[in-house]
Amino acid sequence: MSLIVMKFGGSSVGTTERMNRVAQRIIDKKLQGDRVVVVVSAMGDTTDDLIDKANEVNDNPPAREMDMLLTTGEQISVALLSMAIHKHGHAAKSFTGWQAGIVTEAVHAKARINDISPDRIFAALDEGNVVIVAGFQGMSESGEITTLGRGGSDTTAVALAAAIKADVCEIYTDVDGVYSTDPRVVKCARKLDEISYDEMLELAHLGAAVLHPRAVEYAKHYKVNLVVRSSFTQNQGTLVREAAEMEQGIVVRGIAADKNVARISVLGVGDVPGVLAKMFGALANKGIDVDIIVQSGVQDGKADFSFTVSLGDRQRAIDVLASIKGEVPYRETTYEEGLVKVSIVGAGMVSNPGVAATMFKAISDVGVSIKMVSTSEIKVSCVIAAEPVQEVVRALHTAYSLDTAETAFVGGPQDRR
Repeated sequence: MSLIVMKFGGSSVGTTERMNRVAQRIIDKKLQGDRVVVVVSAMGDTTDDLIDKANEVNDNPPAREMDMLLTTGEQISVALLSMAIHKHGHAAKSFTGWQAGIVTEAVHAKARINDISPDRIFAALDEGNVVIVAGFQGMSESGEITTLGRGGSDTTAVALAAAIKADVCEIYTDVDGVYSTDPRVVKCARKLDEISYDEMLELAHLGAAVLHPRAVEYAKHYKVNLVVRSSFTQNQGTLVREAAEMEQGIVVRGIAADKNVARISVLGVGDVPGVLAKMFGALANKGIDVDIIVQSGVQDGKADFSFTVSLGDRQRAIDVLASIKGEVPYRETTYEEGLVKVSIVGAGMVSNPGVAATMFKAISDVGVSIKMVSTSEIKVSCVIAAEPVQEVVRALHTAYSLDTAETAFVGGPQDRR
């Protein structure tokens, strides 16, 4: 007998017909002898509809009341799914996040899980129930209802799997696994049988929407066996684990593109010690995440800096820089949008020379200029103009021989990345 966590997203339970199909899938798992805990998102567009209603009555609703409102979406899902399982003659019990013992920090809209006390979950399992838990939500120690932000249901599922020491956490979605890139862009994208936590975490951070980075972080930290699979097929899916088996000759595992990018340039900054610490410390204090940072050459004791932030943080970042101009003098700030960060990821890159050079050549052959570059042991990212990104992704997919399983990329001597 295994202990399984199954998580179903909003599209998987978007209609009552799909809800009944999910119920049958859960029952099939229970009939195999497994004990099952299910985490469910709000149905379809429920969350978006609730946000629209909130904005109709108040275009700046209080964060606390938004959490009160948005958590109702998942509560509807868990109750309906429990009813569907009961209809088929099996016992099920639904719980809100706080009933399931999920304790979060006292932050609305993007709380992090501090602890989970799964006593009620185990008691319900011992009674023979399928346990169904509302994703995306919890309660602070002071008794306030909170939500976990983007990817909150994935995070709930993985955190629960860790807390109850589940044998596996299965994330059911509308795709049947993790692909080498977005199959809507590259028709011959390859589904990966396995991928490492580190590779998946990089891809999630870099724009791959299959899993949220926080969920992968939990899985990596607590060594949760994670499987991504489709709720609409019986296909095997992709296993995310500590060390994925490397395919012979495959150096780059996946390609991601993130359009949520703005570049900010700070021109004419004094080249003196402590300038960068003050500048980026001020941004960090306002919760602004800075990604790629590039400094140009120094001339007449002045330097130019460029860095990337998310589109939503662009104006806030410029405002922060304006507020510290007296402390960190500079000539002016500029910004650029209409950009995309395209990235290659693979654990085998560190030991294969020529990976970055191949990327730069593939992008150049499409006729695209590279504006910024960032590297690590398992990824290379380039910021380019957004318009040709699909053509660039297809070119990279071919350059690293990800289109077919028979051929493999062979690096050259030019580069260690």
